[in-house]
Amino acid sequence: MTQTYSKARQEAEAAFGLEQTEFFARGQAMEALDSIASERDAKTMRLREARKAKELADGLSATANTVRKRTAKV
Repeated sequence: MTQTYSKARQEAEAAFGLEQTEFFARGQAMEALDSIASERDAKTMRLREARKAKELADGLSATANTVRKRTAKV
């Protein structure tokens, strides 16, 4: 059941196939960029939380050292 199409139809089918391929390629590229962006955001969030925890720990140890020095003088 093979059908023969006119030359115009064959050209239109070929052009549509190229357009469709470009469309799907563009979608895949956008998915890749979104994936990279979400990974970067997750890493940034993880590093921010680690930095805040370190700053809190440093602040607590500095406060403890100050209290220790004051009690040692008394």
